Amino acid sequence: MSGHNKWSSIKHKKARMDAQRSKIFSKLIREITVAAKLGGPDPESNPRLRQAIANARANNMPKENIENAIKKGTGELPGVSYEEISLEGYGPGGIAIMIDALTDNRNRTVAEIRSIFNKNGGNLAEKGAVAWMFETIGQILVEKSRVDEDSLMEAAIEAGAEDVITDDEEFYIIKTAKEDLMNVVDGLEKAGIPIKSYEITKVAQTPVKLSGDQAEKAMKLLELLDDHDDVQKVYTNFDIE
Repeated sequence: MSGHNKWSSIKHKKARMDAQRSKIFSKLIREITVAAKLGGPDPESNPRLRQAIANARANNMPKENIENAIKKGTGELPGVSYEEISLEGYGPGGIAIMIDALTDNRNRTVAEIRSIFNKNGGNLAEKGAVAWMFETIGQILVEKSRVDEDSLMEAAIEAGAEDVITDDEEFYIIKTAKEDLMNVVDGLEKAGIPIKSYEITKVAQTPVKLSGDQAEKAMKLLELLDDHDDVQKVYTNFDIE
């Protein structure tokens, strides 16, 4: 099975260990609100909302918070109007970085993200500068402690998955075509496979390995970007040598 970018593994661990629970909830609420606004309040007919709710539950978000976020998206409750933006840039060692953000003030967010890049050995780039280096896929996480590898492999292949990556310490990582993600999720659930989370994500075609000081600087930049309130996801081709 194919390898897995180590920055992704670090992100998973960071998400589990992050003490700033309110910040995690804030980002999840934004995604739920926007998903409900764009696709309606029914998760069965709105895959993006279904995914957002699943990720919120995986992070132990209370049901009331989820319901209120949906109502803000549909206008039943007052709320902030968010805009989706994508940003691209380069980090230490020339690594490529892509950012998905939800913001109520585009100019402020872009300025703040640019400042983070400039202060940490990187630079914000024009649209399209690095996007071609990434493939958009569906990704599903299943905890290794919850299912044996053979059962998962059989269920994933039967459901239409493209690959099952086994080299992460705690998760099996199932790769799908982006348009097949929900079909594979449904197939795994019907097979009784417990899913930790799933998402549409971007993976680098060719990882760039860094070590020593450059790797440390790259990690710092990625973590600062990931911690920004408006940033929902950070993608990179950085891998630790």
